Amino acid sequence: MAVELLSEPGASSAPPTDNPSRRGIVNFVGRRLVHLIGLLVGVALLGFVLMELSPVDPIDAYVGGDAVRLGEEQRALIAERWGLDDPTPERLARWAGNLITGDMGTSTVFNAPVTHVIGERFVASLALLATAWLLSGVLGFVLGLVAAATRGSLLDRSIRWFAYTLASAPTFWVGLLLLTLVAVQLGWAPTSGATPVGLDPAAATLGQRLHHLFLPALTLSVVGIAPITLHTRARAVEVLGSDVVLFARAQGDSGWSLIRHRVVRNAAVPALMLQFASISELLGGSVLAEQVFNYPGLGQATVRAGIQGDVPLLLGIALFATVLVYVGNQMGDIAQRLVDPRVPVFDGGARQ
Repeated sequence: MAVELLSEPGASSAPPTDNPSRRGIVNFVGRRLVHLIGLLVGVALLGFVLMELSPVDPIDAYVGGDAVRLGEEQRALIAERWGLDDPTPERLARWAGNLITGDMGTSTVFNAPVTHVIGERFVASLALLATAWLLSGVLGFVLGLVAAATRGSLLDRSIRWFAYTLASAPTFWVGLLLLTLVAVQLGWAPTSGATPVGLDPAAATLGQRLHHLFLPALTLSVVGIAPITLHTRARAVEVLGSDVVLFARAQGDSGWSLIRHRVVRNAAVPALMLQFASISELLGGSVLAEQVFNYPGLGQATVRAGIQGDVPLLLGIALFATVLVYVGNQMGDIAQRLVDPRVPVFDGGARQ
């Protein structure tokens, strides 16, 4: 199969240099805002309905083990405090009205505004997610290129075996394995927390934070390496078999010079798309990784909210995650348009 390669720097088919029109940018941003608003409305309605159908009693979950000794009068007071005794349509309308004004409600677990809890916990998770995202992208792309350049060799088979093994490995299993080996047996990293036990988090140094970040970030990045590696290898092998590369070989171009000038740019397009699309998988994986390492981030807050029936916090996290994943996908789309000169960055609505 012939491979349509991207134009190389200095080639005759240079990308157009005209800047995108202001109208095209406005249309581009406007369409995506409309899509995002519609998506948020759907997620909000579906999430609220699912919370209503959940078998977990929020009052029992909030009180915990003392729920069996809770009287009807006390139960009624708690329900009135959190507005749980109101009809479902009324609670939905009140929640939606507050949401429009930026008020996501109050978390019953943390007894604080949902926006405050999400902001505080996401700051802790941001370093973890960003580190894992960068490591998985860079290492996956490099391993994919190495496997393609040495295809058929022992190194290529080893990299593919490594990627297939990681692709089928659950995040919590990888985390437990690394925790046992690296933290318990070798003692190279702490077993839990984002800062040393007993130390005020505000007083922790950057080195201490990085030391505690090492294992959770390694767990997430190891799991995310596999798809990037396999897709990059497949694309690079396809490019290496194209007529353009065969002609370059005939001119004496070979080795890593050939990979760098003829393959990297073409293989980067699917890798970028996949990397930005993996944000949703990183968010899901962070829930398990933060539980394994007792890391106080947004993933751990999600688990606590689910176990203790914290409906406002669960709905707020669902909406926040929706925005984060949608923005990540759109950034991947824009990155692909920037790398591929055949596709205009802002096309005014031609491409979805």
